[in-house]
Amino acid sequence: MRTTKHDYSRGNPMHARALFRLTFANPVSAVYLGIVGASIVFEAAVATYGDPGFVGVWPFLLTAPASLLFAMVGMRIGGPDAVSYWFLAGGVVVSALVQAFVLGALTETLRGRLRRTATR
Repeated sequence: MRTTKHDYSRGNPMHARALFRLTFANPVSAVYLGIVGASIVFEAAVATYGDPGFVGVWPFLLTAPASLLFAMVGMRIGGPDAVSYWFLAGGVVVSALVQAFVLGALTETLRGRLRRTATR
């Protein structure tokens, strides 16, 4: 039996580092996560001290379209009236992380293409 250099059963730490770098350490992703985080903090502050009105919509809209998918799944599972606030809040957080990763990957791809064209 051949042994390989990489043991994928324990996970490859390089993949975890790349995932972390693309999601959090990229400037575009960090700004996006900062804006979403600030909107969530602002929503919590307004809801604590007064009537939130439409303030709660902003985190949901900032993380659309992925947050819309979570809302649709929640309505499909429990019905329109049974969608939990915690399910939607978790959907906003997961949506923000997924979209930050996509923004980071897109930024790295565009930077790579710009570097290749600049060296020609």
